[in-house]
Formats: sequence, structure tokens, C-alpha cells
Amino acid sequence: MATDIVAQLADSLAKTGVEDGELSYKGQGRKLDDAKSAEDIVKEIQDFEGLQALRLEGNTVGVAAAQAIAKALETKSMFKRCYWSDMFTGRLRSEIPPALNSLGDALMLAGARLTVLDLSDNAFGPDGVKGIEKLLKSSASYTLQELRLNNCGMGIGGGKILAASLIQCHKNSSAEGSPLSLKVFVAGRNRLENDGATALAQAFQLMGSLEEVHMPQNGINHPGVTALATAMQHNTGLRILNLNDNTFTEKGAIAMAQALKHLRSIQIINFGDCLVRPAGAKAIAETVSEGLPILKELNLSFGEITEEAALAVAQAVKGKEQLEKLDLNGNCLGDDGCKSLKDAMEAMNIVDLLGSLSDDEGEPEDDDDEEDDDEDDDEDDEEVDEEEVEEEEEEEEEEEEEEEESNSNKVSTPAPAPRPPDVSSFLSFPSPDKLLKLGPNRTFLIEQQVDVSDATKTAEAFLKIASVYKEENNDVKNAVLDSIDALLRKAFATSSFQGYSFVSSLLVLLGLIKSEDKVKPVLVVPGHLQALEHIVRQDYFPKENMAVLEAFMSRKTKALETCGNARNRLQSTLQKVQSES
Repeated sequence: MATDIVAQLADSLAKTGVEDGELSYKGQGRKLDDAKSAEDIVKEIQDFEGLQALRLEGNTVGVAAAQAIAKALETKSMFKRCYWSDMFTGRLRSEIPPALNSLGDALMLAGARLTVLDLSDNAFGPDGVKGIEKLLKSSASYTLQELRLNNCGMGIGGGKILAASLIQCHKNSSAEGSPLSLKVFVAGRNRLENDGATALAQAFQLMGSLEEVHMPQNGINHPGVTALATAMQHNTGLRILNLNDNTFTEKGAIAMAQALKHLRSIQIINFGDCLVRPAGAKAIAETVSEGLPILKELNLSFGEITEEAALAVAQAVKGKEQLEKLDLNGNCLGDDGCKSLKDAMEAMNIVDLLGSLSDDEGEPEDDDDEEDDDEDDDEDDEEVDEEEVEEEEEEEEEEEEEEEESNSNKVSTPAPAPRPPDVSSFLSFPSPDKLLKLGPNRTFLIEQQVDVSDATKTAEAFLKIASVYKEENNDVKNAVLDSIDALLRKAFATSSFQGYSFVSSLLVLLGLIKSEDKVKPVLVVPGHLQALEHIVRQDYFPKENMAVLEAFMSRKTKALETCGNARNRLQSTLQKVQSES
């Protein structure tokens, strides 16, 4: 009899997790429609002293039941971990936000300090993210270490809301001396696409604390991948990076290879089904060979990699003592290429680390090469067109000079006035006088000169124009502001323009963050910050970039020492605009 009692007690302890402060209803399939159906859960929560974790996975929770459970959580100040994945099965999407709001409000009221928030496999969409927005911005999330939102259907809108919430949480927690230091981020299968990924990249760069990032199957292309790459290099403690089944192409893969050079703690890289292609694979191989000393797994499967690139990858992992698996399956090696790869791995005594090659796609067809050639031809045509335009411009300038010389030889013709400086002269050596002499068409001329699809070139042009800003000279001041407004309004209206990249380039050029390309920062003058203060108040400037700007402007740095007043005004404006939005 005593044995049965002990067994029952052990079973009860196993179910509720009393030993580590955890109460679990995981996988019980309960249908909690109202307060009555949740009565026993509510009572157990109320009676549980020192409750730290609640598992509700595999149940379905309605609004009224969530409110009842929330009421019981309001006194649980030691609460830390929410395991709430797959708990809205069969519910209307409109039910989920109020349910999450109730639970979040309770945790905030309790004074909880969360370390884990898992809401995976709840198809709540962007509205569901709004349901946890307040919680994520609150002090309850300042201590958050794991955020798991896998398979939630957030979409681009949800990704942006999530990013803004994390940035605000970091800002609020930093103000209290304990910045948000998220370690694990999981958001696979969420249709984040480029814009959602780019927004989240801003938060990742700001935090700089990530150790695991899992974002597979999100429809992210090279612009989003590039933004993530820039952010990842600031998370130097990163151990796991899983971006499986997104579309890198060469551009994204090369950007990610550059980022990996900063990540010496990386252990698992999953770029499978990411279309890294030969050039991308070679770039990654170069990074692997030069560093990544504790790499354990490298997945470059299904990436249209050819034999030569695959052999480069194999050579790169030689000497990686902790390597456990290299996955190159599903690429374009062909029978001979697969044999060559295996032979190379055999020669290095690491063939047992090579995964299966059973799904190899065979050598690439000639049609693919022809398509690549066509793309190259298109690029060449564009270059030829640019050269022709430049030649035509040079010919026109020569003709004008000849005409001027001819006119000067005529006795009856007075000497012509000096030609005003052109835009390229102003942008090469900016001065207030040159800007004013561009005349009333200066904004149009500058727009025509600057390639606004290139975020870095746009940032460089902005800083050059802003460098001549003079608060006390209205003519110069208005010319500067009109010019940058026209330039940036056009840039931000261009579909291919990446606002996040523009802000990152600005921070690099101002010397506030280091660049992997060793870009030489400009000498910061008050005009740069005064112009920045102006643009952040304009409707074309994305509000989601302001918190990043404010964070870097708040840091102590020599680059801004000579611009104290302008810096203070910019910080004040950033805070004001954010509070109004």
C-alpha cells in the first residue's frame, strides 16, 4: 500500500514538476472554453507556492479560460517561464489577442521576470503579435533569454511589430541599467520575407547578445539575408545559425560569409536549401578555412553547388577537430563530382563526416549557364550604356568649351561669366558657395547624380550635403535641407532601397560602428547631426529606424565630442518623435 502511495506521489511530481517550480498540463488535450472548465488549473496555480513555469502546450484555451488563468497568475512574482505553444487549436484568430493580452497583463501585474516565452505553433498572425506587444515592451521581458515564435504566421507586419517591441524593450531596459540580452530567437515558418527580416535585424544588431537564431522557411531573399548578416556580426557569441530554406543567392551568401568571419563561437551553420550557388559556397569555404575553430556542423545542401565549389568546402573543413557533419547533399556535382568529393574527404581521413549524396541533382545543364551568361550580358550592356552616356557628356563639355573659346576670340563679344560648379564638383569638395551656385535646380541635379538605389552612396551624399549646413545662414540652411529632403524622399520611395542599410552606412561613416570593409569615417561636424535632426522629423523617414539611431547617439564616443549641442538636440528630437508615434 505504501509503495502505491509513493508511486502515485512520484507520478504526480513528474506531471506537475514541483521540484523545479513547474506546473505542467502538456499534451493533455484539454478544451478550456470558459472559467469553469479551467477551475482545477486555476486552483492548482493558486496553491502552487513559488511557481516559476506553466506548461499549457497541446491544450486549447479560450478567452474566458485565459482570463481565469491570468487572474491566478497575478500573484506569482517568481514566475519566469511560459511554455504556451500550440494552445489555441480550433480557436478563432480573433480570440487569441485578448487571451494573450490577459495573460500578459497578469504577468506584468505580478512583477514577473520572464526568461522563456514560447508561443510556437499558434497560427495567430500579426494580430497575435499585437497581443504580446505590451508584454514584450514591459519590465517583465527585460530578463527574457529565449523567445520562441516558430510557425505563428506572423508575416511581414507581425515581424515589424515584434522588432519594434524588442527595440523598445532594449531601450527601456538599458535605461534601467540592465539591457535586454536575448540569447535564443526562434521564428521559423513565419513568412517574414525581406521587410520582416530587415526589421528584426535592427533589433538583433542592437542587442548583440544572441547565441542561437533559427529563422528557416521565411521567404527571405538576398536583401533580407544581407541585413541579417550585418546584424549577426554584432552577435559575436552566436553558436547556432539556422536560415534553412531561404533564398540567399550569391549576394546573400557572400554577405553572410563576411559576417561569419566575426563569429568565432559558431558551432552549427544551416544554410541548406538556400541557393548559395558556387560563388557563395566558395566565399563560405574561405571563411571556414580562415577561422570558425569550433565548427561542428555545416549544412550547404540543395544550394546548386558544383564540383569545384564543393571541393573547396571540403578542403576548408580540414583540420576542424570538432566537426561532426558536412552536408552537401542535393547539389549539382554529378557522379564524377560525388566521387571526387568522397575521394578528397577520404584522403583527409574525414569521409565519415560527409553526409549522404543520394539526392545529388547531377551536373548543371548548359541552359543554366546560358541564362547566367544572359544576365552577365545584361550587366555588360548597362555598363556600356553608362560609358556611352559619360562619353556623350564629355563631348558636350568639349563642344561648350570650344564655343566659349570661339566667342572669346570675337572682339565684339564680352568675356563670358565663369561656369558654375557642377554637381560632381560639389559632391567631391563640398562648400556652401558651390551648393548655392548650383542654382534653383540644385535638388534635381543632385537627385540625378546620386544612385539612390545604393544605400551607401546615398548616405555618403547625405553627409557631404549636410557638412555645409549653417544654422546662421538661411540661404545655405534652406539649400541643404531642400537638397537632402529631395534626395532622401526619392531614395525611400525607391522599392529596392534598404532603409536599414542606409542607417547602418550612416553609423559606419560617422564612426559609431566599425565596418568589415575598413571604411574611413568622416570628420563629424554639427551640420551632420543638425541635418539628421531634420530628417527624422520628416514623413519619409522610417520610424522603426529611430530607436537604433537613438541608441548609438547615446553612447560615449570621441566621434561626437565636438558636437555636444547638436547631439543633445538630436537625441531630444528622436525621443520626442518616438513618443508621438
